[in-house]
Amino acid sequence: MGAFDVDAPNWGRIPAVTVTGAAAVEADGCVCLETDAGPLRVALLDCGARLQFGAAARDYEILLREPAALPVRVESYDGGTRLVAGQRVLEIGHAPLSFSLSVAGRTVQSSPSDGHFVRRYRLPPFARLGDGWFVSVELGHETPVYGLGEKWGRLDKRGQLVRSFNHDALGVNAEVSYKNAPFAWSPEGWGLFVHTVAPVVHGVGYAPWSQRAYGLKIDDPSLDLFLFDGADGAQILGQYTALTGRAPVPPLWSLGLILSKAYYRTSEEILAVAREVRERGMPCDTITFDGRAWQDTETRFAFEWDPSRYPDPRPVIDALKALDFRVCVWEYPLVSVRNPLFDELAAKGWLLKDARTGEAYRYRWDLEPFGAVLTPLPESGLLDFTHPAAYAYWRDRHRELFELGVDMIKPDFGEQVEPHALAADGAQGDALHNVYALLYNRCVYEAASRYAKGGAFLFSRAAWAGSQRYPAQWGGDPQADWGGLAASIRGGLSWGLTGAPYYATDVGGFYGDQRDPLLYVRWAQASVFSAHMRLHGIGAREPWSYGPEAERAAMAALELRYRLLPYLWRAVEQASATGLPVQRAMALACPGEPAAWAFEHQFFCGADLLVAPCLEPSGRVRVYLPEGEWCRFPAGGHFAGGRTHELVLALDELAVFARRGTAIPLGPPVRHTGELGVEPVVTETWHAA
Repeated sequence: MGAFDVDAPNWGRIPAVTVTGAAAVEADGCVCLETDAGPLRVALLDCGARLQFGAAARDYEILLREPAALPVRVESYDGGTRLVAGQRVLEIGHAPLSFSLSVAGRTVQSSPSDGHFVRRYRLPPFARLGDGWFVSVELGHETPVYGLGEKWGRLDKRGQLVRSFNHDALGVNAEVSYKNAPFAWSPEGWGLFVHTVAPVVHGVGYAPWSQRAYGLKIDDPSLDLFLFDGADGAQILGQYTALTGRAPVPPLWSLGLILSKAYYRTSEEILAVAREVRERGMPCDTITFDGRAWQDTETRFAFEWDPSRYPDPRPVIDALKALDFRVCVWEYPLVSVRNPLFDELAAKGWLLKDARTGEAYRYRWDLEPFGAVLTPLPESGLLDFTHPAAYAYWRDRHRELFELGVDMIKPDFGEQVEPHALAADGAQGDALHNVYALLYNRCVYEAASRYAKGGAFLFSRAAWAGSQRYPAQWGGDPQADWGGLAASIRGGLSWGLTGAPYYATDVGGFYGDQRDPLLYVRWAQASVFSAHMRLHGIGAREPWSYGPEAERAAMAALELRYRLLPYLWRAVEQASATGLPVQRAMALACPGEPAAWAFEHQFFCGADLLVAPCLEPSGRVRVYLPEGEWCRFPAGGHFAGGRTHELVLALDELAVFARRGTAIPLGPPVRHTGELGVEPVVTETWHAA
């Protein structure tokens, strides 16, 4: 067929796939069916089912392992083939190709029931689209759908058209985002994952297609679709992360505060800030050299300290260490054409090539976003992480940074692969664009695992399915206003609903700062309850820079953050073991209470603390408490569950609650985690009595 019109596809002209031959059981336990679009391999798994057309051209280790097919009994019925493995049953209809997966008599998922006057299905259940595929599945009239990566809008994706494609989003105000994964699930007890690196468009009850079906347009000549059958979100996230990997437990120091800005211009400036932090008693573990803070913008990135400001960086690093700071440095996977390293790497074939010329690809920056602070960047080459020698080179160049005393890397960007960029493994454009972030994350995390003395930890911006194995991620560049705060919370929760458990936002907002002390304090208070916490943006982000009232309230929030370290540690240990995020949206935390799901800005931190961030300058908060009796944390006070409550918060007040009978472990007030050791210390237990 011709080009697919996302806005108005002509479904009647898209032929559905039809089964043309009998089923045959293969040696690996999969069942093969011949179709008019090629062989279809289907299997029942211990997590659901898998349907495959063709084989992936390249293996980027998105999957931890190839899941084993369950032994099946194959039966024929009128118009189809049935696979049975214990209580799991997968029925494959032949004309057209369709499916229904059930477990113990419960229908998990199926081809859509949305019919048409002249054909059985309004949307084809399976269709070949040139070099891609279309698949549609059932969506009940009230079925919510979650996941699909870091998205800034409603957590329930129903009614949305979402594209799994990494962008430098330049904010948190549109559908485009830095971290994507073609994995979605519903609290009704099903999930799906398209195992691909290609762009995927998800019409999730999208009305121009069908408000009662979920359609997927997959720009990949192969189709590899997993269907998960967990009973709720926790089980489905467990199944998905068992397949694609779980995050390791990060080092304790990473849970402490990370201080940053864009950017500290001189060594004198960063040392002055570091000293003031300690003099004022502000709890903080890590301070950051952002891109322009240590790199020459004209020649970056080449692992080189700007010689005009840092002829020898060691004295500055040593001075920060003497103040008990960890050190983070920024990087991106591009090398300026003005650095001799560009020609060196190009000669070795270690940069992506231009498919049109065979020369090293030159990425040209869109200059529209740049201004007085974010100055224009030079043309640059992109490292080819598919080239084993280039990968090893980039990984091992980090050794000098870690030996200097750097503790943490901030791998920025990774969304820049364009259509004509060609990798050593033959991948080009969209076949590399999304997975480039995964390869980049993996390379830098391996470097940290090998060379970082205090344990491996990153802050990456771009990510794809599987990137949760290389923690952590932060949420890009939010606008410094209340909408930016709200969208940042939704983005973190949505990423957590996609199997990535650790997330941080830029407290105070990245751009458009109006020095709003109310916004800054509320952002800091909300971030106390995220997996990681960073103050960052264009301009100062230290609490005192917003005035004395903001300083007092923000400092109190930071002190609470450090006292909560034993509780947060328990949450990250659970995240690593199960795939559950530290910040849990209500649909995940309260699977049996649909009334709670609509409250998309409040969340659970770990298993026990319900957090309702303040998103209004008035201090007004509307919070829904699930069934049961609740106590305010840490101030006390009883609240009835199963209803909403309206609160007006003073600047230093929080809307945080725990169920009656809950015990929250607390640690001592400290100024950095070096005072604790490698694990948190519990000095007190708060009881929700």
